[in-house]
Amino acid sequence: MSGIFGVVSKDGCAEDLFYGTDYHSHLGTEFGGVAVLGTRFMRQIHALNQSQFKSKFHDDLKDMKGNKGIGVISGSDEQPIFLNSRFGPFCLATNGIVENEDELMAGLLKEGVSFSEVSKKKVNTTELIAKLINRGDTLTDGIEQMFGVIEGSCSLLLLNRTGVYAARDRHGYNPLMVGKKEDAWAVTSETSAFKNLDFEVVKDLEPGEIVLVNEDGVVQRKAGTSGINQVCTFLWIYTGFPASNYEGINAEIVREKCGRLLAKQDTDIDVDVVSGVPDSGMAHGLGYAMESKKPFRRPLVKYTPGYGRSYTPPSQTTRDLVAKMKLVAIKEVIEGNSIVLCEDSIVRGTQLKNFTVKKLWDCGAKELHVRPACPPLMFPCKFNLSTRSIHELAARKAIRDIEGHDLKNVSEYTDPTTKKYKQMIDWITRDIGVTTLRYQTIDDMVKAVGLPKEKMCTYCWTGECPKACSGKAKIDIKEIKKPAAKISSKGAVS
Repeated sequence: MSGIFGVVSKDGCAEDLFYGTDYHSHLGTEFGGVAVLGTRFMRQIHALNQSQFKSKFHDDLKDMKGNKGIGVISGSDEQPIFLNSRFGPFCLATNGIVENEDELMAGLLKEGVSFSEVSKKKVNTTELIAKLINRGDTLTDGIEQMFGVIEGSCSLLLLNRTGVYAARDRHGYNPLMVGKKEDAWAVTSETSAFKNLDFEVVKDLEPGEIVLVNEDGVVQRKAGTSGINQVCTFLWIYTGFPASNYEGINAEIVREKCGRLLAKQDTDIDVDVVSGVPDSGMAHGLGYAMESKKPFRRPLVKYTPGYGRSYTPPSQTTRDLVAKMKLVAIKEVIEGNSIVLCEDSIVRGTQLKNFTVKKLWDCGAKELHVRPACPPLMFPCKFNLSTRSIHELAARKAIRDIEGHDLKNVSEYTDPTTKKYKQMIDWITRDIGVTTLRYQTIDDMVKAVGLPKEKMCTYCWTGECPKACSGKAKIDIKEIKKPAAKISSKGAVS
């Protein structure tokens, strides 16, 4: 998972780019990168796994000379990529995942295309995207053809002399929004990045839409894909920042609604305290408290200055360390109380079991009732860097233990009215060691967001793939002809 931000200003863009990119720090832990274009390209990338974006890039700020730039907080690869292409030089930042990257890379290597960026002994996905774009007759054509050959998703920002190209993936899984203020235009993954920089949202890019943002405004290069929008529901439940809006719907409000709907299910328990797992579970807990009329208290507090999200680091060891160290229990709030603990989700279950629930029991909790704001996760995400192994998931571990083997068809376990579903919940309840466990239903989660279900991606819960991604990629890489069009010395601009 990554976050991208771009800005074009009539004057210098460095400060807006610096802070706008930093406001995406909740989306990645591996690398941060910026590229600025003035008289020349200036590009800088730093590892973030042991520090924050601001501290790593603060000294670079004075060298960012130019009126247009892009930035990225990356969960995997080093980016932005620089490519001195047939269209002229450009820098590229991406957000998404390419499931068939090995196949695409092999095809390009066979044609004689070289790759210079290697991340963890694999191809750098952003460089692969750049090389695919370079096959088009124009930049717009290259982006469109790239969309046609990848399996997964890719939203991107491309910086060149003409401005910043912004393209949202064909499924609409990863949002991109355009903002404006008096002397600048910007594009962001998170609208929360706009608020303190005085940008106002003027446009949500449609799925598949490509625009060019320059000093004069926004020019559409390709219209969006009509009738297709499968935005990631998990943005509202967990990954998105509370102050951000996606499709015009605020994440904090959705989380409060999720909590209210969880409370409406609970007619059979009586508790003393309602709480949320910091930080992303807090709004779910507040909604639960508002609906149940029970006091909201903080038995666990997060040491925010030192630790970020425990979900985003790629290694289990790092995730466990962050989970252990970031939450501090308050015994005086916990001891002797029956507690509802609202959580955004249960992914692997290990952190909740070993570092959250244990702290509450150790401090003398009387009862613990865990309420995740979404259904059991059943499938690794196909559209962004998230849980990559189906065997990690708590629900799958339960099913494997119940059945004695892995199941391909888990439909009985995704239907909360079946005996199999109840068996699975009972298993997870025992495994994490709580009094009761009750998940949000798909219908209530969709209701909390407020979009039609067909416009929301729920693949990780249901295994149902968005319409736009069913089957293989529509275009084989061999079908993309090497461009023969002459490119001017100024480079293509459309």
